[in-house]
Amino acid sequence: MAEACISVDEDQFMCPVCLDLLKDPVTVPCGHSFCKVCINNFWDHNNQRRFYRCPQCRETFTPRPVLRRNNMLAEVVEKLKKTELQAPSPAHCYAEPDVECDFCTGRKRKAIKSCLMCVVSLCETHLKPHLEIPALIKHKLVKPSAKLQEKMCSLHDEVMKLYCRTDQQFVCYLCTMDEHRGHDTVAAGAERKEKQSRLKDLQRESQQKIQEKEMKLQEVKEAVKALKSSAQTAVRDSERIFTELIRSFEKKRSELTELIRAQEKAELSRAEELLEKLEQEISDLKRRHTELEQLPHTDDHIHFLQSFKSLCVSPGPEDSPRIRVNQHLSFDSVKKSLSDLKERLEEFCKEEFSNIPPLAAGVQMILPPEPMTREDFLQYFCRLTLDPNTAHQHLVLSEKNRAVRYGGKVQGYPDHPERFDDGWQVLSKESVSGCCYWEVDWGSDDGHFLLISVSYNGISRKGSGNKSWFGHNDQSWSLQCSPSLSFCHNNIETEISAPSSSRIGVYVDHGAGTLSFYSVSDTMTLLHTVHTTFTQSLYAGFWVNWGTKVRFSD
Repeated sequence: MAEACISVDEDQFMCPVCLDLLKDPVTVPCGHSFCKVCINNFWDHNNQRRFYRCPQCRETFTPRPVLRRNNMLAEVVEKLKKTELQAPSPAHCYAEPDVECDFCTGRKRKAIKSCLMCVVSLCETHLKPHLEIPALIKHKLVKPSAKLQEKMCSLHDEVMKLYCRTDQQFVCYLCTMDEHRGHDTVAAGAERKEKQSRLKDLQRESQQKIQEKEMKLQEVKEAVKALKSSAQTAVRDSERIFTELIRSFEKKRSELTELIRAQEKAELSRAEELLEKLEQEISDLKRRHTELEQLPHTDDHIHFLQSFKSLCVSPGPEDSPRIRVNQHLSFDSVKKSLSDLKERLEEFCKEEFSNIPPLAAGVQMILPPEPMTREDFLQYFCRLTLDPNTAHQHLVLSEKNRAVRYGGKVQGYPDHPERFDDGWQVLSKESVSGCCYWEVDWGSDDGHFLLISVSYNGISRKGSGNKSWFGHNDQSWSLQCSPSLSFCHNNIETEISAPSSSRIGVYVDHGAGTLSFYSVSDTMTLLHTVHTTFTQSLYAGFWVNWGTKVRFSD
């Protein structure tokens, strides 16, 4: 009878613990299956509460279940393994490999090992010679890696099997006869063994630092919570106080308005009475004047004499009260008084409000201590590397991009929009934020100089002139180290009357807007400090002249 062909997904036969094909499969009471070794190890290390849990569905069992081999599942897995060995599925071999086989032609298979001796990655088929040929069996096989070329010496095209302790970098055996002649070099394995002996100490220190940081994290979270609550209360209280103050001023304004209107009404009433009286007197005078004009024309002597007698009695000025009118009547005095009050209030508020910022500063929850000693500064140490994409074509980077010197000839870097094409300059790959400290070691021949700089990433990279030179624009700050010390920003140079040093420390507090340069020896000697407001992330940078080599200190 022909054997039935059943299409199955390999993932269905993976152990949920080791994520590999089941080995000696056993099934727990809930129905899930595991490698016998995997489930036993899991239960051996996870039975603090005296009950046992399924790693997949979390169902618990008491007491510990007796495990029995799942024979049917074991047979299926064995058949699946044989099927894979005879005919690997295209989906498995050709599925978008992380690392491709270097020997495959056409569509490349997925590599399963990399050879450090041959510097190639190999699929299952092309790996067979390394498992069968005696000369190749001795080769070092590792997990497939796409970065094999990084293990090759760029100068001699040899595998870098040695480690130079003097320059702290990997080298090949030819390097020990050339640039690294006489240096302290050991096998990479020996260096790893020595470093690995320190690994537990580093892990212990790391764990201690994690605990300290977690405690500090909790403190900061609590401080943030308290700060938010305090700020909310302060805002609510200030709103209430200002509302009450505004209401008080509104009340005084209303009272003053009523007072002005009352005074206006009283004066207008008196004026209206006077106006009415004056208008009546004018009317009487006009009538009398008319009668006086008509009197000479009468023919009746008796009427003339009688009228003349009555008209001679005149309500002249002596009959009316003497009236003085203030032609300049106004409320200017009220305006002046209010203006004076306004000025006094503004001066008072200015004086009182000036006391508020120091009080607000008192609620700052994080107050970083001002570093004093070198140990204090090293708490903020930042390990920086140089960005090859920014290096001028004449600069040579070394020591894993932590050192740079002027090479004197074009290095053949590829074109890049961030590369400086005029000044012999280079920027760091990492940005600087918060509090950050780094040290620079340098040396040069007489007459040559170095610029140690920090810069915004937006500094111009193309063309000559101040816009792209460190220190000659508002994008960068520079310390010139030889032949004499000076500081330059925005093309303004400041002489520094202090001796230079072969080691310079740079400290940046981005939030506080502080940039400081120090001469580092047995003590820290401040060379120059800048106080400003940084609006962008900062990057470390160098300008090196011929004969000058500079490196970031470890």
